[in-house]
Amino acid sequence: MASGSMSSSWTAKENKTFEKALADYDKDTPDRWHKIARAVGGKTAEEVKRHYELLVEDVRRIEAGQMPYYRASNKRGIRICT
Repeated sequence: MASGSMSSSWTAKENKTFEKALADYDKDTPDRWHKIARAVGGKTAEEVKRHYELLVEDVRRIEAGQMPYYRASNKRGIRICT
């Protein structure tokens, strides 16, 4: 893993580009993480893969009701609880 990738911060613009690239390059795309990293810019393939893994874990925890500020309302969406 690249040095500093665990603490790498992401801007709102990078996150938006990352989300679009995830849609453009699905799980069957060869060299997916390299292509997403190139689309985002300034990130390594390892960083974008780790960012994706953290996103998947966050969604799993939200859906399981383990996040204090979110609660899954149904299979179609997430409702923010205040």
